[in-house]
Amino acid sequence: MIAQIARELRENVQRVIVGKDQVIDMALAAVLCEGHILLEDVPGIGKTTLARALAASLGCSFQRIQFTPDLLPSDVVGINWFNQKTQSFEYRPGPVMSQVVLADEINRATPRTQSALLEAMQERQVTVDGVTRPLPRPFLVLATQNPVELEGTFPLPEAQLDRFLLRLEIGYPSVQEEAAILERFGASDPLADLEPLVTPEDVMALQQERRGVRVEESVRDYVVAVARATREHPDLDLGASPRATLGLYQVSQAWAAIQGRDYVLPDDVKAMAPHVLTHRLMISPQAQLRGRRAADLVRDVVEGVPVPVEG
Repeated sequence: MIAQIARELRENVQRVIVGKDQVIDMALAAVLCEGHILLEDVPGIGKTTLARALAASLGCSFQRIQFTPDLLPSDVVGINWFNQKTQSFEYRPGPVMSQVVLADEINRATPRTQSALLEAMQERQVTVDGVTRPLPRPFLVLATQNPVELEGTFPLPEAQLDRFLLRLEIGYPSVQEEAAILERFGASDPLADLEPLVTPEDVMALQQERRGVRVEESVRDYVVAVARATREHPDLDLGASPRATLGLYQVSQAWAAIQGRDYVLPDDVKAMAPHVLTHRLMISPQAQLRGRRAADLVRDVVEGVPVPVEG
């Protein structure tokens, strides 16, 4: 069931996003895990459009937050304001009280404002003036940042990065895809006509179905071994956290389900590891001087851990 619905959702999103099958499937995998996505790519690639198309296809409420240096935490989570008519304080919800939240250029806000999302992303709740309010479910944060222009930005702290299930890059379109974009958007905006294919209740049912995807003990041990190997790598000062281990386990389940299987293969773990682990690692200064990148180190780790084989 997951594979069929994922295929229909992918085709619906591709009415707006030309091509990019794997990126869309990865985003759907995050939805199945109720995990958050960090979209890191140059401007104009379609990061915001992907977020809007995904929310529209899922039938979820959508809010966009433009992160700027003067943005305050209250601009994200909401405020209590005094109502003159009722002579009492009332809560005015912030844009985070939505099912799909686009945190646009998240690294342009100050660390204080960035931290306003920490509780929401992990506990699915916000606390304002001592009162805790649950967020609507399903809840998904898609954050974007530009890896090229770094002037006036505040790098995301490790605690924030660790809360993103996946880090994705959309990449430039091919020649044929770029020509298709001109043809498709030349006459009208397909995003305005995008209809939802499922409801939020359907999404939560699919998330529960994802939990039933079988993971054999040897594959589960393989997930743990990959995560632990990052903590022992000599070029890494900080390896994957237990949250990352759980994320790799869950997204491997989701990826297997999207491929039409009810069981996880080691290849699923290998395919998901770069997207789950790369942004969570801290490279040692000596390794950085040698030009080592997190993606290279994850590849070393995956290739160095023995793959379980049948029998």
